[in-house]
Amino acid sequence: MNELADQWRLEGPSTSRFVPWFDPDGAGTRAQVLLLMEAPGPRTVAAGDLGFSSLDNDDPTTRQVHRALTASKLDPAHCLRWNVVPWALTGLDGRRRSPRVDDLEDARPALSALLAELIDLRVVVPFGHAALEGWMRYLTLARHPVVVPTLAVPHPSPANGHRRQEAVQRTTTALDRAADLCRRAA
Repeated sequence: MNELADQWRLEGPSTSRFVPWFDPDGAGTRAQVLLLMEAPGPRTVAAGDLGFSSLDNDDPTTRQVHRALTASKLDPAHCLRWNVVPWALTGLDGRRRSPRVDDLEDARPALSALLAELIDLRVVVPFGHAALEGWMRYLTLARHPVVVPTLAVPHPSPANGHRRQEAVQRTTTALDRAADLCRRAA
């Protein structure tokens, strides 16, 4: 899967955009649940060539995901954490920005390529509006999409603090349901 990351790095407008590595301890191509985030976060980008998209990342967003995952019955070994836009997005000021529709469209072929590798995929959990919009664009625009149950949840960013407890509950419940769907498919 890291060959995909290398490919996406070279396909950018400057042929050198930042794409983190896939977590070597993650489920990889055997993932049953895709935890779909927006784009690489600031700490992952700051790690440079040592950056991974991982459930073990030490950042506030991943801590919230981990909190819900720990409270759920979903085994993290069945999950792949990735981004609907796999490369870093920055504004003119050099600061991280959220994906726009054009970014989601540019990233759609990358999402298609990733999904083609996930042979055991059972559920997609988009985190936040941008991840859900990117996933829905894929499902409704791809010629032959991989259609699996989708359990959308709020983005876990600490900046998204409104109704925090409800967001954690929704995420935990979605992860419980994802675990149930994986068990039924087995």
